[in-house]
Amino acid sequence: MIVIIKKRQMLKHTKQKEVILRVLRSTNSHPTALWIYDGVRRELPHVSLATVYRNLRQLAGRGEVLELQFGGPLSHFEGRTDKHNHFICDSCGHIFDVDGPVDGELNDQIAQKTGFKISHYRLVFYGICRECELALRL
Repeated sequence: MIVIIKKRQMLKHTKQKEVILRVLRSTNSHPTALWIYDGVRRELPHVSLATVYRNLRQLAGRGEVLELQFGGPLSHFEGRTDKHNHFICDSCGHIFDVDGPVDGELNDQIAQKTGFKISHYRLVFYGICRECELALRL
């Protein structure tokens, strides 16, 4: 019998990854790679944008950060990897985390209707945030 053992891909611990994670986890926003790059350059002025992109993709692939794509041309990233949903303001474009269960039976309802085996879901809510709503009233 031949047994093939796949070696788990190890990410080399680098200063770049450490700083990227620190910058990303220091904000509650959901920044783009360019925003993260600007933050990393404060500490590592010679880092390239390509290095930041490559490391973000590796970190996302390993589940250490989330890459969020909301239909626009740019991905957004976040250091928070627990299960949660998002709200995007139609006015200012800000992305907010939405905590708490939305519907505990949603997986079962969709699975029953479609026959799919659902492991998880992510919801994105759209509307107007509080600050934009207040500004519209003025």
